[in-house]
Amino acid sequence: MRDARDATLPEPVTALVADDNAVVRAVLRDMLHPGTGIRVIAEAGDGQQALHAAAQLKPDVVLLDQRMPLRNGLSAIAAISQHSKVLMLTRISDDELVVDAVRAGAVGFLVHGQFTPAELVQAIHAVAGGEAHLSPSAARALMAAVRERNAPDPHGLSPRERQIMELMVAGEPNHRISSRLGIAEKTVRNQVSQIYRKLNVRNRAQAVLYWMQRR
Repeated sequence: MRDARDATLPEPVTALVADDNAVVRAVLRDMLHPGTGIRVIAEAGDGQQALHAAAQLKPDVVLLDQRMPLRNGLSAIAAISQHSKVLMLTRISDDELVVDAVRAGAVGFLVHGQFTPAELVQAIHAVAGGEAHLSPSAARALMAAVRERNAPDPHGLSPRERQIMELMVAGEPNHRISSRLGIAEKTVRNQVSQIYRKLNVRNRAQAVLYWMQRR
């Protein structure tokens, strides 16, 4: 028979863990033991699974990685945010990713290796309650990105386009730029086309030459 005192205990926060690394998922499960007031109700190993499981189960919080097969975390935030709070939990610490994730609807952003189990638990409870929670590096990245967005650019390029342009100058092909920035290769191609238009050049070689001469 259930103890009457149990009725006064708050319901645990339900969580979905979405990460393509099974070891990471296992570590997170261990961190989120019953004594934390958090219950992991499902896992997902890719972005499509994360979307499906989140839509079916509607957990309070989805711990969402960025780099996953089939669909990355960033592209899934808006849909998941319709019914669950999103806490980005990723190995990528990138100014634009933080800004894009928050803009898409993420309530929190933590970087692996920059939080303790207790801090993760605190973040999940905060996000479940609708409070924003950013790791220190993510908060700094967000502030830096906001400042950079407000700064005029003589070339007319956005901060993301400037990042891509610098990687192009370094000789990185589109697929490597995609991997470095954690965005789809199609997005990189589209933004490269925008760079060509803004710099009034026809190809990659002309763009690199222009950038090196004028930056």
